[in-house]
Amino acid sequence: MSGVVKGLLISGAVIVFVVLIIIGVGAYWISQHGGEWLDKTKHSIAEGQDFGKGTDNQGCVNEAVSRHRKDAGMSSAIATQLFLASCLPSSQVTPGFCDEIPKRLEFIKTAQWQTEQCRKEKLVDSYCPQLFAQVQNFCERPKTGQ
Repeated sequence: MSGVVKGLLISGAVIVFVVLIIIGVGAYWISQHGGEWLDKTKHSIAEGQDFGKGTDNQGCVNEAVSRHRKDAGMSSAIATQLFLASCLPSSQVTPGFCDEIPKRLEFIKTAQWQTEQCRKEKLVDSYCPQLFAQVQNFCERPKTGQ
């Protein structure tokens, strides 16, 4: 067996071993913290629905931006996205709210719009565009009660 083949076999075995370790660590983390994460998710959704009942679409966005500004870490960003995604459908209609928002499949316009929204809010973290993706999702949903 040549040295190149041995090197490839060893590299492949190391990669498989590292992947198995990552899977094991992920499974362990989920078994230890999965319930806590699920509770936090449910809380963010319920909080968004409740907040939305007392505001309009723009109020939901303003609150989400405020929350994101306070903590833009990954887990908080996810919680804020869930908050916004559940707040918007339960909020009152803001006239013209969706008028200038590009469709999600308009990739270049979407990237430009999300970047511009983050810039307007002076948010420079990498999770900010996903916050505004929730607005796009809402604006593209079929309106069944509004």
